Amino acid sequence: MTIELPRSVEAWRTDAFETVFKAEAGARGVVGLGLQQALTTGSLALDEGIEVVVLSRSEAGGLLRVKAGIFFRSIIAGCGCADDPTPIDENTEYCERWFLIDPRTGRASLGDVD
Repeated sequence: MTIELPRSVEAWRTDAFETVFKAEAGARGVVGLGLQQALTTGSLALDEGIEVVVLSRSEAGGLLRVKAGIFFRSIIAGCGCADDPTPIDENTEYCERWFLIDPRTGRASLGDVD
């Protein structure tokens, strides 16, 4: 999975990096961050309320490496029938991702943290 993070590249060596990265990465949503595949409790990841936390960052092999924790919400979706007794409760989910960013292009490939 690849996303574009050009503003994060521009802010890399500044005090604003974490703020810029959190906003730019978080704006990529469920699809861009692969959150549907990271579910542990729910069956449907929600785009609202995604919060990105920078855990570490470094440079290696010509790439900017960011390890980030991502908090997001999910629901356990029922059948959607009028008489479906399943309550729609939101669950808090969490995953960690590596963002390997090419500083020349701003393209970042994402991977799970083992």
